[in-house]
Amino acid sequence: MIPSLPRAFLRAPLAHRALHDLTQGRPENSRAAIRAAVEAGYGIEIDLQLSRDNQALVFHDDDLARLTDEHGSIRRLSAREAGAIALRGGDGETVPTLAEVLEIVAGQVPLLIELKDQDGAMGPDVGDLEAACADALRGYRGPVAVMSFNPHSIDAMRRLAPDLPRGLVTCAFDPRDWSLPAETCRALRDIRDFDRIGAAFISHDARDLARPRVQEMRAEGVPVLCWTIRSPQAEAEARGRADNITFEGYLPRCPA
Repeated sequence: MIPSLPRAFLRAPLAHRALHDLTQGRPENSRAAIRAAVEAGYGIEIDLQLSRDNQALVFHDDDLARLTDEHGSIRRLSAREAGAIALRGGDGETVPTLAEVLEIVAGQVPLLIELKDQDGAMGPDVGDLEAACADALRGYRGPVAVMSFNPHSIDAMRRLAPDLPRGLVTCAFDPRDWSLPAETCRALRDIRDFDRIGAAFISHDARDLARPRVQEMRAEGVPVLCWTIRSPQAEAEARGRADNITFEGYLPRCPA
């Protein structure tokens, strides 16, 4: 049986890369941003990259330059080395591991985990990050789900953690925006792998929510999350076509 997305993911809005705000010293995907989201009662979306010693790091980019004063691939660092690198704009904030984030969240709010593509071309060269994620989540109690743009990544999670709810991150996959073959973009755009990998939900680009394939899936009962909402106006529009939002840059109403 395919594990369904817990209802908690359809209630409180999901803070994109946690409740980050550099004016408050909370970089994206930081411990401070995680704590702020928990305190506010929002769900949390985070990103995973792999360390040199096969630990799941909570970090969005594959390169360090945008978010730190360092340069180069984050994958060249051990988890300990990454934990010593300061995140730009944070007061003592460094790159956390997934295990550290799980200790902070502790099941208090829903946690949506995006595994970044490790293949480089949405292909099958995956497995180490997925294994690190599954290992960190073993025994975790609380609403949690995993997702990725790469269907092969989620297929790996199906094998490694079959009871874990899983989904696909989706969008228009315009070949002009992606360094991928046109046929790969078509397959991803059409969400062809959804049933094969036992996915339970999608998280779709809010700018493309009107796409017939997306709305057909929603009509069939597939939960549709969306990204990234940055204003109350955009939220109001998205909620007509999606079951929940992933947000940043403002504070949406959070159900009590």
